[in-house]
Amino acid sequence: MVEVATVLMLVTAASLTPITSTSWLWFGLLLGASVIHLEAAQGIERIREVSAEGSPYTHMQSVWYFAGVLLLPLPLLTALIILSFTHEWFRVFRGQAIAYRKVFSAATVVLAVGGAQLVLAAFFPAVGPPYAAQLGGPIGALAVIVAGLAYRLVNYALVVGAIVASNPEQPARKALGHASDQLIIAASVGLGYAVGVFTVDRPWSMPILLVTVLALHMGLLLPQFRIAAHTDSRTGLVDAAWWSDRAADQLDRARRLARTVGVLMIDLDHFKQVNDRYGHLAGDQVLTAVAETVKHSVRSLDLVGRWGGEEFAVLVPAVGVDELHAAAERVRAAVQALAVETCDLEGRGVTVSGLTVSVGAGLFPGTAVELSDLLLAVDGALFQAKRQGRNRTVMTTRIVAAPAEEPARERTA
Repeated sequence: MVEVATVLMLVTAASLTPITSTSWLWFGLLLGASVIHLEAAQGIERIREVSAEGSPYTHMQSVWYFAGVLLLPLPLLTALIILSFTHEWFRVFRGQAIAYRKVFSAATVVLAVGGAQLVLAAFFPAVGPPYAAQLGGPIGALAVIVAGLAYRLVNYALVVGAIVASNPEQPARKALGHASDQLIIAASVGLGYAVGVFTVDRPWSMPILLVTVLALHMGLLLPQFRIAAHTDSRTGLVDAAWWSDRAADQLDRARRLARTVGVLMIDLDHFKQVNDRYGHLAGDQVLTAVAETVKHSVRSLDLVGRWGGEEFAVLVPAVGVDELHAAAERVRAAVQALAVETCDLEGRGVTVSGLTVSVGAGLFPGTAVELSDLLLAVDGALFQAKRQGRNRTVMTTRIVAAPAEEPARERTA
């Protein structure tokens, strides 16, 4: 249906829209910028597309598409989108992506730019493309904002709807993607507006704008995906290796500033019984829900990681013994109150409740002054919580002193 609607819209637009030599020039500029942009960013885009599986893939080519909304008649704008997606197919995905998904995605973008141009036509009914020359004053700014919203909402609604329909077993929340994706699109629309306006008044500024787009793309998204490379895909928490590195950094900082750092080790009690009774899919959903609960039960500055299996680690800077114990109890109480809606092995809807966690807690420098010793002591406290009946917090009392420095030895010739 999306593809059919796209074709009908294009046939109508092609019969009504004249194409000038200036439009062809702008088309060439935008296509060239799109190709250079994608060539420079193809490595990170390949990673982004794979990591976005099951959620919308946010396209920074929207910079050039939205500039096209302001500059090009719809037939040329459609050609820009088709050529951009074709280039992406061969250069980024090397022909390995799922073809019908890319066709559908291109169709949704065409409908989105068509919707954005309809908004601009409603604001400026006496003129047609290019709209960039008409955008002065507050009315022009409002028109761009509404057109940008239309562009995003049409594309986003169609893509999210398709993801939900084709992945019924997946939580609908995942299909919405990350909130940061909306900021990326907002930035892309804003840059597209700048490209459109400058192309009309100062076309030779295009190289400057292209460098700006590339700098933002690589400078903002590459660090994001370096962090994502250390994220546990099931729970969305950082993995054990990255958590340990940050914990070591935090302890170094605490040594310099004479501050404390707390560590919690949290283990989900009887998790195997959840898997055995309801199945591994339900178990994964329970694990994800517990991870979210732990994360929202501690402060925003505390670092929650997945330690392995059903075990989590929390780094809690600048706390005393009582505050650390209170944090552990908040986590324990929140998990105990949790009810997870899922399906059992027969596909029937069930609610998993009565979950509990055991928590071990320790504090730098009171418990230990080295991270490895602190983790060992906290793990021992977690073991004690298990032995004492589970669903409790145990604060470690183990004290590990710093290793004594060896006396300096005289050198002999």
